[in-house]
Amino acid sequence: MKEAEFYETIDRESGLVRCNLCNHRCRIKNNGCGICRVRENRDGHLVSLVYGHLISENVDPIEKKPIFHLLPGSLSMSIATVGCNFRCLHCQNYDISQYPRQNGELPPGRTRTPQQVVEAALRLGCKSISYTYIEPTIFFEFAYETAALAREAGLKNIFVSNGYTSAEATRKLAPVLDANNIDLKAFTEKFYKDVCGARLAPVLDTIRLMKELGVWVEVTTLIIPGWNDSDQELRAMAEFIKDVDPTMPWHVTRFHPTYKMTDRPATPVATLRRARDIGLEAGLDYVYEGNVPGEGGENTYCPGCGEVIIRRFGFQANTDNLLNGACRNCHRPLAGIFT
Repeated sequence: MKEAEFYETIDRESGLVRCNLCNHRCRIKNNGCGICRVRENRDGHLVSLVYGHLISENVDPIEKKPIFHLLPGSLSMSIATVGCNFRCLHCQNYDISQYPRQNGELPPGRTRTPQQVVEAALRLGCKSISYTYIEPTIFFEFAYETAALAREAGLKNIFVSNGYTSAEATRKLAPVLDANNIDLKAFTEKFYKDVCGARLAPVLDTIRLMKELGVWVEVTTLIIPGWNDSDQELRAMAEFIKDVDPTMPWHVTRFHPTYKMTDRPATPVATLRRARDIGLEAGLDYVYEGNVPGEGGENTYCPGCGEVIIRRFGFQANTDNLLNGACRNCHRPLAGIFT
């Protein structure tokens, strides 16, 4: 057990507390858990039930996150616990994200210390640690301590997030975080309420705040037929991203039916191409098509001369035309972190 951060006592007599880690700001009774199911009230003290209990440890290409503008072609140590503060009907990792909700208990996992994670990353030739697969905010205490040690060891830190982290937690995390790929799942409150059990506005606030605090942000939108694939909604998302930063990469990614959303077909490639065109027309410098290897939409093109700077196929990246973080042809710097 690890006492949680970002909570306050609401009523001392009953032991009622409020968790302020994410934007649900759950009010949690004694012996109760928050929406994430991994933060529990023990006699008026909020504790993390998953500190150091990893359910997944893998070495991934950084492109799998997807992060395309931080050390392309490198490896990232990827870790996760169980639990999540969303209940997305289309979650591809529902077996671990929804495990506590579905089973009413936690699996044992593998016990690790922050130092062990950092040592493993270095030993396995990784350049970064990614906190991923589920919403990493819910294991904040372990992620933060690991990230601080990773920084000291010269490793980068990456969150792959739904963007529901509270402003307080974001401000503490940002100094040890290098990049955050944030899901912008849709641009309607209906989608966030019906599909995710959340709200849109806090996600937009987190994207803005992460950028303001100096974290490299990339945005991913899984395009789901009939849910968030209209030209109007895609244009609204593109214009929002551009208003924050036109160099912020937008990944428009192919949906495959899974979990509780099997009534929709896989996203047509033509839809992804249309979404990419909308993003570029809105003024974004970098728009990528995801989950469709070999179609060309994964490549990084120079916003200046149009040459291919990074050629990708799936999770493989050829950076021969990237020279010191710039286009080899016209020498225009790419936005991102390349050293």
